[in-house]
Amino acid sequence: MVTNKMKLEQKYQALLGEATKQNIANIECIQLCFQTLSLASLIDHDCAIQLAPHGLTEGRFIVLFLLEAAPQGLAPKDIADKAGITRATVTGLLDGLERDGLIARIADHEDRRALQIHLTDKGKHTAKTVFEQHSRWIAQFFSNLSLQERIQLTALLEKVSQNLIHKKET
Repeated sequence: MVTNKMKLEQKYQALLGEATKQNIANIECIQLCFQTLSLASLIDHDCAIQLAPHGLTEGRFIVLFLLEAAPQGLAPKDIADKAGITRATVTGLLDGLERDGLIARIADHEDRRALQIHLTDKGKHTAKTVFEQHSRWIAQFFSNLSLQERIQLTALLEKVSQNLIHKKET
């Protein structure tokens, strides 16, 4: 097993310990997967901390971002499609954003039964401010890597993702 300084989440430590005990082949590959998952979890956790002072979750932030990019507004169905979430989830997110005064539900001009979701002035300000902060925050994760290291990491991640894409197709 390759030693590393990166702390794995407890569940991955337990699984890796059991895999080691059972002499599972390719333990280094398993460890690398758990390191990747642990890093993703750290980023998600830190993201929640960054968004919380603005009264946002990742889901609410994504909706604001999508609406900022669509000044003509979006239908709830389109938000769900673009965000890759269910319509029911969108409804809950919109309820909270509306309650906080960040969005407005407006009847569609052509079909009054349909709704268009628009950012309020407060929502536009929040989306712009948070997006700028969020972008700087994300960029700093990899700022200690050289350009060559970032290119190499991108290539390696793409190579690993091909294993997953191939598995889905078979």
